[in-house]
Amino acid sequence: MRLNEGILSGHWMKLVLVLGIFLLLAYLVTPFRVADYIIFCIFVLGFDLLYGHMGKLSFGHMLYLGTGAYFGLFLGNLIGHNPLSILLFGFLSAFLLGLLVGSIAVRTSEAAFALINLAFNQVGYFLVLVPLNPWTRGDDGLPVPILNVGPIDLNVPVHRFFFFLVFLLLVLYVLSRLIDSPFGLLMHAIRDNELRVNFLGYDALRYQWVNFAISAGIAGLAGAMFGLNYGYVTPSFMDPHRNVEVVFASLIGGSGNLLGAVLGGIVYMLISNFIADIIVRWELFLGVILLILVFRFPRGIWGFVSRFSQGRNRT
Repeated sequence: MRLNEGILSGHWMKLVLVLGIFLLLAYLVTPFRVADYIIFCIFVLGFDLLYGHMGKLSFGHMLYLGTGAYFGLFLGNLIGHNPLSILLFGFLSAFLLGLLVGSIAVRTSEAAFALINLAFNQVGYFLVLVPLNPWTRGDDGLPVPILNVGPIDLNVPVHRFFFFLVFLLLVLYVLSRLIDSPFGLLMHAIRDNELRVNFLGYDALRYQWVNFAISAGIAGLAGAMFGLNYGYVTPSFMDPHRNVEVVFASLIGGSGNLLGAVLGGIVYMLISNFIADIIVRWELFLGVILLILVFRFPRGIWGFVSRFSQGRNRT
C-alpha cells in the first residue's frame, strides 16, 4: 500500500516542522516560557483564519480570548475543574458568542468590520470590569484550580508544555484540512472577490458567518489555555488594546498561511520577551520591523522564505 505523498508533503510535514521548532525552543529557553508561545500561536492561527484566509481584519478578537478564559473557568468549575472541560467550554462559549456577534459583523466590511468588532470588545471589557465585578473580581482576577489529566500533572511545566503542544498540533491539523477543503477554497474566493462568489450562487454571508465563529472558538480555546497556564484569569485577557499583538504577529509571519501564523506568533513572543529586557521602549523596535515588512516583505517572513525557496528550485 503506497502512502499518500500529498498528505506527507502537506498536512503531516507541517506538523513535524512545528513539532521540531517547539521542541528546539523548549530546549533553548524553558518549557514554562515556551508554553506561552504555543498558546499565542493558537490564538494567531484563529485570528488568521479570519484575516488571512477570509480577508476580514478584526480589532476585537481579544473579546473571544477573554470569553473563553472566563466561561471556560465558570462552566468548568461546575463539573469539577477538569482541564479538558475548561478547554471545551472555552471553545464552545467563544464559538457561540462568535455566532452572535458574527451575525452582525459579517454584514459590514473593511473599516466598519474592524471597528464594530472593536466596539463589541470594548463592551465586553467594560462588562467584565464593572457590572460583572462581583463574579469576575475585576483586576484582582480569578484563580484557576487545576487537576491532573490522567498521568499528566499540569502543575509541572514540562507536562504542561507537551499538553499544550498536542493541542497546537491538533488545531494546526484541523485547520490545514479545513483550508484545503471546498470550504477553505470558498473562503479564499470570498477574500479575492465576494461579489463573484455571490454571483455564482453561493451565500457568501453564511460562509463568512461560520468562519467567523470558528475563528472566535479557536481564540476562546487559547484563552482557556492561558488561564490554565497562568493559574488565573483577569480582565487583561479581554483588553482591547492588546488586539494589536495578534495583528502584528499575523503580519510578521505572513497572513493567509498556517506556518506563517505560527512563525509570526513565535517571532512576536521572542521580541516581546527578550528584546523588552534589553530595550525599554521595545515597541519602537517592533514598529521598525513592521515598517520593513510592509515595504520590503509584504507577504511576511514565511512568504519571503517560500518565494526564495521557489526561486532556488527554478534555478
